[in-house]
Amino acid sequence: MDIPRQDAARRRRRRRILYAVVITIIVAGGFVFTSRLEPAAPTVDRATVWIDTVKRGEMLRQVRGNGTLVPEEIRWVPAETEGRVERIFLQPGAVVKPDTVLLELSNPEVEQAAFDAQWQLRAAEAEYHNLRVQLESQVLNQRAVAASVEADFQTARLQAERNEKLARDGLVSELDLKLSQVRAETLATRREIEQQRLQKMAESAEAQLAVQRARLEQLRALFALRRRQLRSLRVRPGIAGVLQQVPVEVGQRVTPGTTLAIVARPEPLKAALRIPETQAKDVQIGQSVTVDTRNGIVPGRVVRIDPAVKEGVVTVDVALVGPLPKGARPDLSVDGTILIERLEDVLYVGRPAYGQANSTIGLFRLDPDTDCAVRVPVKLGRSSVNTIEILEGLLEGDRVILSDMSQWDGYDRICLR
Repeated sequence: MDIPRQDAARRRRRRRILYAVVITIIVAGGFVFTSRLEPAAPTVDRATVWIDTVKRGEMLRQVRGNGTLVPEEIRWVPAETEGRVERIFLQPGAVVKPDTVLLELSNPEVEQAAFDAQWQLRAAEAEYHNLRVQLESQVLNQRAVAASVEADFQTARLQAERNEKLARDGLVSELDLKLSQVRAETLATRREIEQQRLQKMAESAEAQLAVQRARLEQLRALFALRRRQLRSLRVRPGIAGVLQQVPVEVGQRVTPGTTLAIVARPEPLKAALRIPETQAKDVQIGQSVTVDTRNGIVPGRVVRIDPAVKEGVVTVDVALVGPLPKGARPDLSVDGTILIERLEDVLYVGRPAYGQANSTIGLFRLDPDTDCAVRVPVKLGRSSVNTIEILEGLLEGDRVILSDMSQWDGYDRICLR
């Protein structure tokens, strides 16, 4: 008969407990050990990243913008009077002269107004000539009266002088002498009055003629205006150039001020560059510019900066100082690079895909002994189109990754393959 052994069961239970404790300790230790290990550095394909070397020397600060070539002289031809478009003679692209007729308008009211103004002017001219003849006749009559009084005065004066001599010899009575003297004095007064009347009549005639001349000039100006309005129905550009646009159609009713055509001189041309507002703050008038027309490089200089920001860009006008390449024409797309300043003996590198000027960012610096890169803080300075100044964090000869590494923000170390 078998006798159960109680101590064997207890030993087996103790061994199981001991094994469980040992396994638990081992698992916990492994977990703590692995949690303290740094994550493995990810591997990045070298061909997918942009690597540049930190350099020291001269750095050109530049800003870049795209734009178009535009004529320096553009004329918007407006409608001077209301009318309806009857005919359009030329289409955009045509070469025009100052007196070339671009299109024709019609307005019967303008034609009638010009006709009426012409006849009003002719009537006023006839009235002026008639008034002048009448006034000249009146002045001549008054001059004849004054001349007659002058003759009577001279005769009376001579008679008074004669009677005075005769009276001294006793040949003429004292009464006849006094009568001749009084008559001479009376004619002298009348002579002075008639001379004053002649002068006043001449001044009055001149005043009346001045009033009529003013009215005549007014009608002449009105007729010139009506005639110009009539001539404006045949629209002309006023300058020689190339017809750019005709923004109206046959049959369209236009009002004064409506743009009927746009004409531009094909030369000279200037570049209108659109510079981002964040970069335009350093642009100054007179700075040198290189303009890429896709068919050649043309030097230029900044001549105007638009004071307003439109849609996040500032328009900068560039005068081209070199000969234009073949094929340069208005509205041709161009790229312009403006030289802001030259920085001497500075540490710089290619501009990274992220990070602005005067900020601190993290860049992966390559280890020269391995194929790995470590993230280091880098303080940036002034920036240019393709380069940026390094103030702290890198040394000359360091190689850094400039590509966008935002997907590796959780790692401070990567390896390249």
